[in-house]
Amino acid sequence: MTIRVVVVDDQQLVRTGFGSILSSEDDIELVGEASNGVEALDVCRKTNPDLVVMDIRMPVMDGVEATRRLLVEHGATAPRVLILTTFDLDELVHAALRAGASGFLLKDAPPDELFRAVRAIAAGDALIAPSVTRRLLDHFAASGPSAASTTARRAVETLTVREREVLQLIARGRSNQEIAATMFVAETTVKTHVGRIFMKLPARDRIQATVIAYDAGLVVPGTD
Repeated sequence: MTIRVVVVDDQQLVRTGFGSILSSEDDIELVGEASNGVEALDVCRKTNPDLVVMDIRMPVMDGVEATRRLLVEHGATAPRVLILTTFDLDELVHAALRAGASGFLLKDAPPDELFRAVRAIAAGDALIAPSVTRRLLDHFAASGPSAASTTARRAVETLTVREREVLQLIARGRSNQEIAATMFVAETTVKTHVGRIFMKLPARDRIQATVIAYDAGLVVPGTD
Protein backbone atom coordinates (compact mmCIF):
# COMPACT_ATOMS: atom_id res chain seq x y z
CA MET A 1 0.00 0.00 0.00
CA THR A 2 1.29 3.46 -0.89
CA ILE A 3 1.20 5.97 1.98
CA ARG A 4 0.01 9.36 0.74
CA VAL A 5 1.74 12.13 2.70
CA VAL A 6 1.44 15.91 3.03
CA VAL A 7 4.41 17.83 4.53
CA VAL A 8 3.64 21.03 6.45
CA ASP A 9 6.42 23.43 7.55
CA ASP A 10 6.88 27.19 7.30
CA GLN A 11 10.41 26.80 5.91
CA GLN A 12 10.67 25.93 2.20
CA LEU A 13 14.01 24.14 2.59
CA VAL A 14 12.63 21.95 5.36
CA ARG A 15 9.56 21.02 3.31
CA THR A 16 11.71 20.24 0.29
CA GLY A 17 14.13 18.19 2.38
CA PHE A 18 11.48 16.08 4.06
CA GLY A 19 9.58 15.71 0.82
CA SER A 20 12.66 14.43 -1.01
CA ILE A 21 13.55 12.02 1.78
CA LEU A 22 10.02 10.59 1.96
CA SER A 23 9.67 10.34 -1.83
CA SER A 24 12.81 8.21 -1.99
CA GLU A 25 10.83 5.29 -0.56
CA ASP A 26 8.73 3.17 -2.94
CA ASP A 27 5.79 2.93 -0.54
CA ILE A 28 5.56 6.65 0.29
CA GLU A 29 4.10 9.29 -2.05
CA LEU A 30 4.31 13.03 -1.42
CA VAL A 31 0.93 14.44 -2.51
CA GLY A 32 1.16 17.98 -1.17
CA GLU A 33 2.97 20.66 0.82
CA ALA A 34 1.85 23.59 2.98
CA SER A 35 3.58 26.41 4.84
CA ASN A 36 1.07 26.78 7.71
CA GLY A 37 -1.98 25.19 9.27
CA VAL A 38 -4.52 27.03 7.14
CA GLU A 39 -2.83 25.88 3.95
CA ALA A 40 -2.55 22.38 5.39
CA LEU A 41 -6.31 22.14 5.87
CA ASP A 42 -6.88 23.25 2.28
CA VAL A 43 -4.30 20.83 0.85
CA CYS A 44 -5.78 17.95 2.85
CA ARG A 45 -9.26 18.68 1.49
CA LYS A 46 -7.90 18.47 -2.05
CA THR A 47 -5.54 15.49 -1.69
CA ASN A 48 -7.09 13.33 1.06
CA PRO A 49 -3.72 12.09 2.42
CA ASP A 50 -3.19 9.16 4.75
CA LEU A 51 -0.77 11.09 6.92
CA VAL A 52 0.37 14.67 7.57
CA VAL A 53 3.93 15.40 8.67
CA MET A 54 3.19 18.60 10.62
CA ASP A 55 5.52 21.26 12.00
CA ILE A 56 4.44 22.37 15.47
CA ARG A 57 5.40 26.09 15.40
CA MET A 58 4.14 28.02 12.36
CA PRO A 59 2.63 31.44 11.60
CA VAL A 60 -1.06 31.96 10.76
CA MET A 61 -2.06 28.62 12.35
CA ASP A 62 0.22 26.29 14.32
CA GLY A 63 0.33 22.51 14.20
CA VAL A 64 -1.81 22.09 17.31
CA GLU A 65 -4.82 23.97 15.95
CA ALA A 66 -4.37 22.44 12.50
CA THR A 67 -4.40 18.94 14.02
CA ARG A 68 -7.51 19.73 16.04
CA ARG A 69 -9.35 21.11 13.01
CA LEU A 70 -8.38 18.16 10.82
CA LEU A 71 -10.09 15.79 13.25
CA VAL A 72 -13.15 18.03 13.61
CA GLU A 73 -13.51 18.47 9.85
CA HIS A 74 -12.79 14.91 8.73
CA GLY A 75 -13.79 12.87 11.80
CA ALA A 76 -12.98 9.17 11.58
CA THR A 77 -11.51 9.61 8.08
CA ALA A 78 -9.05 12.32 9.13
CA PRO A 79 -5.43 11.75 8.13
CA ARG A 80 -3.11 10.74 10.95
CA VAL A 81 -0.68 13.40 12.11
CA LEU A 82 3.04 13.08 12.85
CA ILE A 83 4.23 16.20 14.66
CA LEU A 84 7.72 17.57 13.98
CA THR A 85 9.50 19.57 16.67
CA THR A 86 12.97 20.76 17.65
CA PHE A 87 12.25 20.33 21.38
CA ASP A 88 11.32 17.00 22.94
CA LEU A 89 9.78 18.60 26.05
CA ASP A 90 7.57 21.08 24.23
CA GLU A 91 4.24 22.16 25.71
CA LEU A 92 2.83 22.52 22.19
CA VAL A 93 3.68 18.89 21.42
CA HIS A 94 1.77 17.87 24.52
CA ALA A 95 -1.17 19.96 23.33
CA ALA A 96 -0.94 18.38 19.86
CA LEU A 97 -1.10 14.87 21.33
CA ARG A 98 -4.23 15.92 23.20
CA ALA A 99 -5.63 17.39 19.99
CA GLY A 100 -5.31 14.05 18.22
CA ALA A 101 -1.76 13.70 16.86
CA SER A 102 -0.56 10.10 16.68
CA GLY A 103 3.00 10.82 17.72
CA PHE A 104 5.91 13.17 17.24
CA LEU A 105 9.45 13.15 15.98
CA LEU A 106 12.42 15.46 16.46
CA LYS A 107 13.40 17.29 13.28
CA ASP A 108 16.97 16.03 13.51
CA ALA A 109 15.89 12.37 13.57
CA PRO A 110 17.65 10.21 10.95
CA PRO A 111 15.73 9.21 7.80
CA ASP A 112 15.27 5.59 8.93
CA GLU A 113 13.51 6.81 12.07
CA LEU A 114 11.27 9.06 9.97
CA PHE A 115 10.37 6.14 7.69
CA ARG A 116 9.55 3.90 10.67
CA ALA A 117 7.36 6.60 12.23
CA VAL A 118 5.44 7.27 9.01
CA ARG A 119 4.81 3.57 8.37
CA ALA A 120 3.82 2.82 11.96
CA ILE A 121 1.37 5.72 12.17
CA ALA A 122 -0.11 5.06 8.72
CA ALA A 123 -0.71 1.44 9.77
CA GLY A 124 -2.66 2.66 12.79
CA ASP A 125 -0.07 1.54 15.32
CA ALA A 126 1.04 5.07 16.21
CA LEU A 127 4.32 5.51 18.00
CA ILE A 128 4.04 3.08 20.87
CA ALA A 129 5.02 5.41 23.72
CA PRO A 130 8.71 5.81 22.86
CA SER A 131 10.94 7.02 25.69
CA VAL A 132 10.76 10.66 24.60
CA THR A 133 6.94 10.54 24.54
CA ARG A 134 6.91 8.99 28.01
CA ARG A 135 9.17 11.77 29.32
CA LEU A 136 6.98 14.42 27.75
CA LEU A 137 3.76 12.97 29.18
CA ASP A 138 5.38 12.41 32.58
CA HIS A 139 6.60 16.00 32.60
CA PHE A 140 3.27 17.63 31.87
CA ALA A 141 1.11 15.17 33.80
CA ALA A 142 3.19 15.94 36.90
CA SER A 143 2.12 19.60 36.66
CA GLY A 144 -1.36 18.70 37.91
CA PRO A 145 -4.88 17.89 36.67
CA SER A 146 -5.87 19.19 33.27
CA ALA A 147 -9.23 20.36 31.99
CA ALA A 148 -9.55 16.98 30.30
CA SER A 149 -9.17 15.01 33.55
CA THR A 150 -12.88 14.69 34.35
CA THR A 151 -13.77 13.54 30.84
CA ALA A 152 -10.87 11.08 30.86
CA ARG A 153 -11.89 9.61 34.24
CA ARG A 154 -15.46 9.10 33.04
CA ALA A 155 -14.19 7.36 29.91
CA VAL A 156 -11.91 5.05 31.91
CA GLU A 157 -14.80 4.19 34.25
CA THR A 158 -16.53 2.49 31.29
CA LEU A 159 -13.70 -0.06 31.08
CA THR A 160 -13.70 -3.41 32.83
CA VAL A 161 -11.01 -4.14 35.43
CA ARG A 162 -9.11 -6.23 32.90
CA GLU A 163 -9.32 -3.51 30.27
CA ARG A 164 -7.93 -0.98 32.74
CA GLU A 165 -4.98 -3.26 33.39
CA VAL A 166 -4.33 -3.47 29.66
CA LEU A 167 -4.64 0.32 29.30
CA GLN A 168 -2.08 0.84 32.06
CA LEU A 169 0.36 -1.40 30.22
CA ILE A 170 -0.31 0.38 26.92
CA ALA A 171 0.44 3.69 28.62
CA ARG A 172 3.72 2.26 29.89
CA GLY A 173 4.76 1.52 26.33
CA ARG A 174 4.18 -2.23 26.26
CA SER A 175 3.48 -3.98 22.97
CA ASN A 176 0.63 -6.49 22.64
CA GLN A 177 3.16 -9.29 22.88
CA GLU A 178 4.64 -7.88 26.08
CA ILE A 179 1.18 -7.33 27.57
CA ALA A 180 0.24 -10.93 26.79
CA ALA A 181 3.38 -12.20 28.55
CA THR A 182 2.76 -9.96 31.58
CA MET A 183 -0.89 -10.99 31.95
CA PHE A 184 -0.34 -14.66 30.98
CA VAL A 185 -2.91 -14.55 28.19
CA ALA A 186 -2.84 -15.09 24.42
CA GLU A 187 -1.86 -12.17 22.21
CA THR A 188 -5.20 -12.47 20.40
CA THR A 189 -6.92 -11.87 23.74
CA VAL A 190 -4.88 -8.70 24.23
CA LYS A 191 -5.81 -7.51 20.74
CA THR A 192 -9.48 -7.98 21.61
CA HIS A 193 -9.05 -5.96 24.81
CA VAL A 194 -7.18 -3.21 22.96
CA GLY A 195 -9.91 -2.93 20.33
CA ARG A 196 -12.59 -2.62 23.00
CA ILE A 197 -10.54 -0.01 24.88
CA PHE A 198 -10.16 2.12 21.75
CA MET A 199 -13.90 1.88 21.10
CA LYS A 200 -14.95 2.76 24.65
CA LEU A 201 -12.60 5.67 25.35
CA PRO A 202 -12.78 6.51 22.33
CA ALA A 203 -9.20 6.58 21.06
CA ARG A 204 -7.80 6.31 17.53
CA ASP A 205 -4.55 4.66 18.56
CA ARG A 206 -2.18 3.79 21.42
CA ILE A 207 -0.90 7.33 21.83
CA GLN A 208 -4.41 8.72 22.30
CA ALA A 209 -5.21 5.93 24.75
CA THR A 210 -2.02 6.78 26.64
CA VAL A 211 -2.96 10.46 26.87
CA ILE A 212 -6.37 9.51 28.29
CA ALA A 213 -4.74 7.14 30.81
CA TYR A 214 -2.51 9.97 32.06
CA ASP A 215 -5.39 12.48 32.19
CA ALA A 216 -7.50 10.02 34.18
CA GLY A 217 -4.71 9.41 36.69
CA LEU A 218 -4.56 5.74 35.76
CA VAL A 219 -0.80 6.09 35.27
CA VAL A 220 1.35 7.91 37.82
CA PRO A 221 4.07 10.03 36.18
CA GLY A 222 7.56 8.64 36.62
CA THR A 223 6.45 5.07 37.38
CA ASP A 224 6.94 2.00 35.23
